[in-house]
Amino acid sequence: MYQIKGLRLPGMDVQTSELSYLDWCGDALAIGLFVDDYEVVDELQSLNNRLNGMVKELINEVGFDGKEGSITATRLGSNSPIKKLILLGLGKHETFKLDGLRQAAALATKAAQKEKSKILGLSLPPWNSDIPLSTQSIAEGIWLSSHQDNRFKSDPGETKNVLEQVSLLGLTDQTSTLVRAQQIVSGVILARELVSAPANVVTPASMAETATTIAHTHGLELEILEQSDCESLGMGAFLGVAQASDLPPKFIHLTYNPPVTPRRKVAIIGKGLTFDCGGLNIKVAGGSIEMMKVDMAGAAATLGAAKVIGQIRPKDIQVHFISAVTENMISGRAIHPGDILTAANGKTIEVNNTDAEGRLTLADALIFAEKLGVDALLDLATLTGACVVALGDDIAGLWTTDERMADELKTAANLAGEKVWQMPMEEKYFEGLKSIVADMKNTGPRAAGSITAALFLKQFVKETPWAHLDIAGPVWTEKERGYHQPGATGYGVRTLVNWILAL
Repeated sequence: MYQIKGLRLPGMDVQTSELSYLDWCGDALAIGLFVDDYEVVDELQSLNNRLNGMVKELINEVGFDGKEGSITATRLGSNSPIKKLILLGLGKHETFKLDGLRQAAALATKAAQKEKSKILGLSLPPWNSDIPLSTQSIAEGIWLSSHQDNRFKSDPGETKNVLEQVSLLGLTDQTSTLVRAQQIVSGVILARELVSAPANVVTPASMAETATTIAHTHGLELEILEQSDCESLGMGAFLGVAQASDLPPKFIHLTYNPPVTPRRKVAIIGKGLTFDCGGLNIKVAGGSIEMMKVDMAGAAATLGAAKVIGQIRPKDIQVHFISAVTENMISGRAIHPGDILTAANGKTIEVNNTDAEGRLTLADALIFAEKLGVDALLDLATLTGACVVALGDDIAGLWTTDERMADELKTAANLAGEKVWQMPMEEKYFEGLKSIVADMKNTGPRAAGSITAALFLKQFVKETPWAHLDIAGPVWTEKERGYHQPGATGYGVRTLVNWILAL
């Protein structure tokens, strides 16, 4: 028998096996089927004969037609070489996407867990005949759907994951691909757990500690600017937001340096508000204030991507991972509506809404990043509720001054299964940000709020190609969604990694 090779993550061993589903034996067998596959796939007919007609019987009994996201399972007889059979619908061949493999793998994993199976054989077709990318995506779906975050429960109870081993059938040795999947999943899980943790656990100091651990573990260069350092650099916008908090701000700068002279240099800037009460323009209870621990999801994705890149170590790309981390709080030191702040480039900002604080921290971070002499700047932030109104909970907004970056990021997001939609940079809307007493206000009219937020950020980038991702919608889910459990999704990590690796 072929020696199966794989990679172990805690509680879950994912392997590849050259065995087809016709020859595999074990607790549960899951097979992905396109619409009407049963009528044309000879192997499926052979499996039906091997299982004494149970495949056809199951299909006919439930009316299974291969519709995308559909699933059915049955227990087989005690004498069967397979104890349970799971059929997964993949939809139509012509509309099948790479992320369909992650979704199908997650469905199979959760179904096997529900059936209390310890060993699962999984057979899914490759996407566009790309075996490594398909294998990676399947492994991501398995591991991400299995992740449970019970850190803050006094009695987390028994884990739901009884599944110990998954064999990806019909594949030669894909160990290096599984290693890549594990590296990416580790960054997504880091981002999930940072975002899910409450603000009394994830603080500016603990974010800096996380960055320190990443730097030491994966060989990245680290610079932590303290408040006095930021004052010396004139970061009045960032420090204006930070001044009401009892917790000192941290400006985090991680750098991945390749082993050779870099061909390209890029900077990723993540919004890092570990809690945002809105300042004196306080948010209302029952609206959004209780969820404002998630306002550092951009920084979490940035750190997650740093962890992944530190493991993959691309050969000729230098990457800077930056976040201006603080809280936005209320105290006698808080900025007032109407105050004027001066950013590090000398531009003045009238604060007409203290709850539009993220863009103030990003302004100084963008200025800092551009001075590093990079070829491209990318920021991501839970920046506006307006973007959620426009695009909903699943899609991030994309604004950019560079169409090449737009194409790169849309391709990266598509491979990641993380949806983005390019939005307009309508320059005339900047009129709404003009101030009588300063260079600009930090918010404009209610209409087109996500666009004016992007236009505000654009004022702090001189010439470098730049893109902005508003990720306010997809960083959190209240319900189980594909390979995401309820809670933080880790959105952005895979898109960032894909973008960097494709440069």
